[in-house]
Amino acid sequence: MEAENEQAVHNKLKLQQLQPVAVKKQPRQLTINIGTGVGVNDIVIFTRLFATMIDAGLPIVQCLEILSSQSENKRFGKILAQVRANVEGGLTLSDSLRRFPKIFDNLFVNLVAAGEAGGILDTILQRLSVYMEKAQKLRRQIKGAMGYPITVMCIAALVVTVLLTKVIPPSRRCSRTSVAASCQRPRSS
Repeated sequence: MEAENEQAVHNKLKLQQLQPVAVKKQPRQLTINIGTGVGVNDIVIFTRLFATMIDAGLPIVQCLEILSSQSENKRFGKILAQVRANVEGGLTLSDSLRRFPKIFDNLFVNLVAAGEAGGILDTILQRLSVYMEKAQKLRRQIKGAMGYPITVMCIAALVVTVLLTKVIPPSRRCSRTSVAASCQRPRSS
């Protein structure tokens, strides 16, 4: 349970008619952030769920609140909470999303703006989620297809390196010596 202090936790539990056994403060976790911390899969899932909720007739603010609280990626949940706060503050959904350019690209934001203007946000979000899923599948296929050629190139480079360092240097040493007989290769009989 999250609260400001231990007393607040006790009060919340008493309101729920629960008796706490022990209340401990959770230690802070060290987080090192590289990149946005929001994956393409998070955005695809969000878009699909958001489209379904809008199609069901839920208000945008309520959709954003539900999705932010239930997001598995906590960083993405915080961003969605900020988007919700901006929408509640009077901004359009597209303008709120535009404030996070590292997460929502121009295509996403502009399609949302078109959906808002045309009153077909649910349809646009459904199409956008299908497009994003296909693009993600294509990226996976390209990465998979590039695995074999990259492996072959690495093995070839290793073989060339071994040839240049282990096979060719002994033959160079023979050409520099004055005694030609000691460097001759044995003849096969």
